[in-house]
Amino acid sequence: MTYVVNIHEATTQLFQLIERASRGERIVIVEAGKPIVDLVPHRDRLVVFGCLKGQVEYDEAVFDVDPDIQAMFYGDAADPA
Repeated sequence: MTYVVNIHEATTQLFQLIERASRGERIVIVEAGKPIVDLVPHRDRLVVFGCLKGQVEYDEAVFDVDPDIQAMFYGDAADPA
């Protein structure tokens, strides 16, 4: 179910709207009849590090110092400045 509320009402009833959204109701906040925000319950996401381990190959040279980037940070060593 979707409940549509204008922005002025939403500011005065925020706690009640949060309660409704936390129970699974979708709240649409509108301004001048135009939807601007959907208030929906938060869903945690599982983050898995290393999920591409063994699937991505690279050359160890990617960790070498790039002379152009080195020059951007520290200047050209050959430059007498």
